[in-house]
Amino acid sequence: MTTTDPAKSLDVVYSATGVEDVAKKYDDWAERYDTEMSTLGYRHPNICLAMLTRHLPKGEGPVLDAGAGTGLLGEWMSIVGYDGCEALDISEKMLAVAERKAVYSAFHVAALGTTLPMEDNHYAAVVAAGVFTVGHVGAEGFDELIRVTRPGGILVLTIKDTLYRGSVGERMHELARDGVWDIVEETPPYVSMPHRPDTVPSRAIVLRLR
Repeated sequence: MTTTDPAKSLDVVYSATGVEDVAKKYDDWAERYDTEMSTLGYRHPNICLAMLTRHLPKGEGPVLDAGAGTGLLGEWMSIVGYDGCEALDISEKMLAVAERKAVYSAFHVAALGTTLPMEDNHYAAVVAAGVFTVGHVGAEGFDELIRVTRPGGILVLTIKDTLYRGSVGERMHELARDGVWDIVEETPPYVSMPHRPDTVPSRAIVLRLR
């Protein structure tokens, strides 16, 4: 990835053709990611933080930042008082940037939708900002996030509307009907990158495991 145009950088990662390709493209983007996403007015991390603070008291951890990238959300969670957060991402170079911020207690390199290297029922909360989107993670990502979250714990997710109206939303509501979790809060659709006019809206969801 050689582009310095934030919109083109996004197009490159959205066009990824598999797990290894996603990892490579994010590796290539890592050192420019924070600046370029700020230019686009990226909103997912701060919206997820707002949702998290409404449903998880400080001190009730640990929290997994799933798809942590360069640690944008981790910085803000640290500022408001969530200690001991852990980072998971597919890109080692994105996590290397996150590690320099000194806001996570542990780092995990893995792809959502595969078996994660964590124990069952470990986390009080999982936050996945900007992960359930085009070319990234679909409904296959739910099972392992459920496994590593403790009963009564919460998941805070953003879901691109095209996925919400398709298999991801269908699976989310199916799991609610099956008694796996409760849908406790859902935002209306919002544009995650207002400085990119063609951004497809997303919504943020809070799920509580039973």
